[in-house]
Amino acid sequence: MTNQGNPTRVVTGEVRLSYVNLLKPRESQFGGEPKYSVTLLVPKSDFGTKQRIDAAIEVAKEQGRSNKWNGVMPPVVPTPVHDGDGVKSDGTPFGDECKGHWVITASSSIDQPPKIVDINLNPVLDPTEVYSGMYARVAINFAAYFSNGKKGVGCYLSTNVQKTRDGDPLGAAAPDASADFGPLAGTVPPQYGHQPMIPTQQPMYGQPQYNPAPQQQPMAPQPGYGQPPAQYGQAPQQPMYGQPPMAPQQPPQGYGQAPQQFDPITGAPINGGVYGI
Repeated sequence: MTNQGNPTRVVTGEVRLSYVNLLKPRESQFGGEPKYSVTLLVPKSDFGTKQRIDAAIEVAKEQGRSNKWNGVMPPVVPTPVHDGDGVKSDGTPFGDECKGHWVITASSSIDQPPKIVDINLNPVLDPTEVYSGMYARVAINFAAYFSNGKKGVGCYLSTNVQKTRDGDPLGAAAPDASADFGPLAGTVPPQYGHQPMIPTQQPMYGQPQYNPAPQQQPMAPQPGYGQPPAQYGQAPQQPMYGQPPMAPQQPPQGYGQAPQQFDPITGAPINGGVYGI
């Protein structure tokens, strides 16, 4: 319906909402003052709403020529109504949710927050009830502008939004927690800053190959004084169980003993006898 006192004001039929920023103002990607904003998806089958919008835009153009454009109507007046089956100003197509709809973006200044009510006109206090994808009726207003050398007609929120029903949320939905953490359920992560040990003997990339320290060979026992040295790597022979111990090796004759003496008379060796007898 059209406000009888303001021909540029339109209350839409049921539309779907996208890019909802009705609870908190948002700064434009081009900078400037944060604003409340929402994109309306008006079904092309709603001829009544489209006719009221077109009529309000024509009134806004005439007001712009008188009040903002120095009595001159621009040959082409940009409007906020776009064909969802076409393409955006940058040449890219609109999203699938826009197909079969007229696409209109409306905004309001930070000092004019919209009032959101439910189907029974009760204020909507739960912020989770206001989201992209829900359905609503919206009061909007069309007005001419002349800014930075550009002339056209814009669409502005006219305070009131009525939520009519829920719809499928638009945008990327957050995955369920079980999808991210299900395989790790019940496990305790390693202490922050510590990496778990890797069950492999392969060196990590960029780390030197681990070489264990060489095993020390046992030192060969040193022979006693006067004994020949044992060969390297051979342990001294021990007697077998029940066998008498081996006699110690005798040193070669003459080694460590007095020289043999002979009787000068008989020429016989002296073996402990008395000299000359």
